[in-house]
Amino acid sequence: MTDTLQKSAAVRILSLAVLLLLWICAAALTGDASVLPQPWALLRPFQSAAASGELPYHLGMTLWRVIWAFALAMTAGIALGFAMGRFPAVDRWLDPWLVVFLNLPALVLIVLCYLWIGLNETAAITAVVLNKIPNVTTMVREGARAFDPDLSAMAHVFRMRAYMRLRHVVLPQLAPFIAAAARSGIAVIWKIVLVVEFLGRSNGVGFQIHLYFQQFDVAMVLVYSLSFITVMLGVEWLCLQPVERHARRWRTA
Repeated sequence: MTDTLQKSAAVRILSLAVLLLLWICAAALTGDASVLPQPWALLRPFQSAAASGELPYHLGMTLWRVIWAFALAMTAGIALGFAMGRFPAVDRWLDPWLVVFLNLPALVLIVLCYLWIGLNETAAITAVVLNKIPNVTTMVREGARAFDPDLSAMAHVFRMRAYMRLRHVVLPQLAPFIAAAARSGIAVIWKIVLVVEFLGRSNGVGFQIHLYFQQFDVAMVLVYSLSFITVMLGVEWLCLQPVERHARRWRTA
């Protein structure tokens, strides 16, 4: 397992190195730092933003919104998905709603939440959560539909308590679907959070990108974008992927 993880890490590093090389070549061909600066040209603005405290502050605000939206969307989505997957009557009632929200553009929900609730944190978090709940619900519903009936029958024969059935029968089968929903969810949520901040907040990475977009400052747009992408890659590689491997272990044992 250790050798596999090391090889996987090496491949990721090599892949990122190739991407960096492509950036360098593209910047050289462009020949205009105001359009696409070289990677090393971002070091000074990055150091300046970090030393002033602005970069950590705005990164922290965006990350705070991502965490709240992720927790709320996953909680609601798991509950709805499980109910729809296990109870056909609930699925028949809620499936049209699910289809509507799956096809409702994120921008529309964001604008409506700001118009109805106001330009505040509640509207920002609500818009992100409403955008992500349908995707989590869909994944978890498919997992609930795929339960092994033999395992459920075994739990019934041995008269397992509800808590034991949930822990040893339901969650192990649902865990891979929850982990997949979490991985895809975090990737979508932070992008929507940036749009929410771009449109209606006074802090966060999205707000800073909007500010520097108005100033046509490509370097600072890249600094804030790449800084938060780095944070989210860390969350993905250090938290979500290990959790997903742990959730799938019983299927490959």
